[in-house]
Amino acid sequence: MNSVQQYFSNFFKGLASLLKGMWITLVEFFTKKVTEKYPENRATLKMFDRFRGELIMLHDENNEHHCVACGICEMNCPNDTIHIEFDMVTTEDEKKKKVLRRYMYDHGSCLYCQLCVRACPHHAIDFIPTYEHAVFTREKLIEQLNKPGSKLAGSDAKV
Repeated sequence: MNSVQQYFSNFFKGLASLLKGMWITLVEFFTKKVTEKYPENRATLKMFDRFRGELIMLHDENNEHHCVACGICEMNCPNDTIHIEFDMVTTEDEKKKKVLRRYMYDHGSCLYCQLCVRACPHHAIDFIPTYEHAVFTREKLIEQLNKPGSKLAGSDAKV
């Protein structure tokens, strides 16, 4: 193939690629648009079930949780979003045991990677699909996940 034939071959390939891109743009221009009218539709807006909006500690109706303060979620967090404070207590059979005092979580630095949820051996934490977390100061993004007066499920010691 000589240089003139190669020139025209490359020209028509480029032209075909350009026309294909313009055709796709034209088709998308005339498709019906889907726009969420947020915040007017706040009552009917539903996030996807797999959306990771907020980390929570699961509590039952008796204000009991399953966190044993093992710290695996804290170790797996890539940017130190989770901080666990615990007390060491001695049981009646002379064994040392951790009791959760505070489970602190920082929305502002969370990557929502779900490494903490997947690593938790007791399924004590999970993500829920909430989406409104706008605040004026970063201090309001730090929250305690264990509820006041909560205790470990199956134990009798309140923290």
